[in-house]
Parts: sequence; C-alpha cells; structure tokens
Amino acid sequence: MYSIDDIIKTYTGHKPEPIGKHRFFSVLVPFVENDRGDVCLMYEVRAHDMVSQPGEICFPGGHMEKGETPLQCALRETEEETGIPAGRIRVISQGDILYGYANYTLYTNIGIVDYDDFWNTRVQEEEVDEVFLVPLRDLAAATPQRFEENVTTEIDRDFPYEKVGIGEDYAWRVGRWVIPIYDVDGRVIWGLTARITEKVLETLAAGDGLARPVERC
Repeated sequence: MYSIDDIIKTYTGHKPEPIGKHRFFSVLVPFVENDRGDVCLMYEVRAHDMVSQPGEICFPGGHMEKGETPLQCALRETEEETGIPAGRIRVISQGDILYGYANYTLYTNIGIVDYDDFWNTRVQEEEVDEVFLVPLRDLAAATPQRFEENVTTEIDRDFPYEKVGIGEDYAWRVGRWVIPIYDVDGRVIWGLTARITEKVLETLAAGDGLARPVERC
C-alpha cells in the first residue's frame, strides 16, 4: 500500500496539528505604568450584549486565524478591540500557556502599553464596553477565592464495552479545574483571566519582579 519512501516523503517537514477538534486562542497581557508610577495590568470588559461571556473581564485577544502565530493573533485582536496600534506595543516575550480541558489551548503574550495609548483607546463597541487598569500592588494584596470544578466523563450509552474488553466501571480519565475569583475595587476577575493573572503574579514574585521598578516605555 505505502512504501517506506512514501512515509519519509509524507512526514519529512510535516507540520504537527491537533488530532481531533481543537481550538487555539491567544491574548495579550498588557502592562501599563500610570501617571502615578503604578505598574498596572490592563483589562477589558466584554460588551454586555454579546452572546458569549457578556460583561466578563478579560485580556485583549481571541481566536487564532489559520496561519497566525500566537503573537500575531494577540496583537491583531488587541488593535481591533482597543484601537491601540500593534506597532505601539512593546512585546517582551511569550507568556505561559493554559491548556483547557474543553479542547482548546490559550497562549499568553507579555507586552507593555504606553499610558497615553491606554488613554487614547477606541474600543470596538460590538465586543468591548471599556478598558481599565488595576495596579499590580492591589492584585498582589488581594487573596482570591478558589473553587474547584470536577471534570467528569460521560460515555455514550451504546459504547461497546465488551468488544473493547472493559467493563462499565472502567476508570476513565477525569480532571479538576481551579476557578480563582479576584475582587479588587469592585471589579470581579475570574475564570481564565484570573488564572492568567494569578500565574503572572506568581512569576513576578518568584523573580522578585514586584520589588523592582519596571523600565518606562
């Protein structure tokens, strides 16, 4: 059917892709130094009339288009949603990656936005109600509530247990999903955005980043 040469030809230079349905998202984690010298994180409030996650707080970003890198996606979405030109964002590095249990991967990208650019945002009203800043010191001082979601397995009723040689008591893989909730100055930050925020704070604290001044843009 296939020769070894066919295998070599097919897989030499092969670009890996997900097996099965999988979605990729990417966000920018924007740091802004305000006019008081406070280093802040910039968040968005999703439009309240959106079908998906209306009114929730998030970082700018979205679904990766075919052929895009995570950084290209994050910068494109940030410009579309906030009007901040991609070329004005000082990119530091790729941040950590969040692997979701619901067939998706969320990339983060660390960047610095100038305070003037923050004030001159022109939000895409169909998707964004507002952008706002939260000082890192306030986030670091807040103790998030933490809840856990048990991720269970539900198998089709007609699954052929006997055919594959297992019983109905088979130990399918399950998981546990942590849901942090920050409440800072009346802003409730939860879910994926809170998990990213928590990880950013952990990373900064591990490197003593909270104790060092951030270089001005």
